[in-house]
Amino acid sequence: MIRVLLVDDQHLIRAGLRMLCDAQPDIEVVGEADNGRDAITLAARLVPDVVVMDLRMPGVDGITATSRILADRPATRVLVLTTFGDDDHLYPALTAGACGFLLKDAPPADLLDGVRRAAVGDNPFSQEVLQRLVQRAVHARPETPQPAQGLTAREQDVLNLVAEGLSNTEIADRLHIGVTTVKTHITSLMTKTNSPNRVRLALFARGG
Repeated sequence: MIRVLLVDDQHLIRAGLRMLCDAQPDIEVVGEADNGRDAITLAARLVPDVVVMDLRMPGVDGITATSRILADRPATRVLVLTTFGDDDHLYPALTAGACGFLLKDAPPADLLDGVRRAAVGDNPFSQEVLQRLVQRAVHARPETPQPAQGLTAREQDVLNLVAEGLSNTEIADRLHIGVTTVKTHITSLMTKTNSPNRVRLALFARGG
């Protein structure tokens, strides 16, 4: 069971998210907060697996709350769910430690998939956000990646699908292999390409 804390200053948004999550057999909403201060308190008391975090809230905002929650409990996964997908919100949220970034106009299935992916260590992003991250990284070229050493044909297949933004489960389905096998390939790819995370791995695949 994935324990989820919902954080949003709009009651209707939280009610809709709760109904969506409560209908799932593997997701349990353990608490709600309408501001960052209460989110920090509840995260410490309830120990959720995933915090679904809005960014713009009165008082303590979502970025500050994310940083504080993760400072106290680094294992907690904070998944941003916001209306604002611009760089002024995206990069501060990632710097604060958010594991993923979804937009509120995403289909309900994408949110549920995002919660599940966050809970198992993946980094869920709305497709347009992931594309912008990769394009900005390609343009900036902050560092020259180390050349890959000895990629197998299967690792190359996995690498190409990571670049498309597919989750571990989607990659497993596409290649007809187990999710555990996908994780093993991704770990190997990160080592061989000197990539610390999936975004850098996707950047490597695109020649950045």
